[in-house]
Amino acid sequence: MAAPRDIDVLTGQRDELLGELAGVGDLRPGTLQARYRRCGKPTCHCAREGDPGHGPKWVLVSRVAGGTRNWTIPDEAVQRTREHLDECRRFRELTRELIAVGDELCQARLEGDAPGAPGKRGRRSPRSRRG
Repeated sequence: MAAPRDIDVLTGQRDELLGELAGVGDLRPGTLQARYRRCGKPTCHCAREGDPGHGPKWVLVSRVAGGTRNWTIPDEAVQRTREHLDECRRFRELTRELIAVGDELCQARLEGDAPGAPGKRGRRSPRSRRG
């Protein structure tokens, strides 16, 4: 049987997580990638061995409707995009924690409602009449 204090602690954790979720800002799923390319001119620096090429060109890679989409991110928006990606990770972590606490809370309440719990009158299951 779950103690009322356990339920109170779990309820407090749940409420705290809900408060944190309310503070989540703009979020965006995906991965930010720096891409470099070679222009193909034989006299360009990018044609030399070991040179990374031209770039970086920032691309946000994300899964949309079962496929992968690429969005070009302007240089001036890279930091803001990183913040959006961080908020998305934070949101996912908070929801994982909320689900875990909610599961524990539901289980604690079920155990508190179980037959034989103080203040509850449980029904006995009828005995089988088979011999």
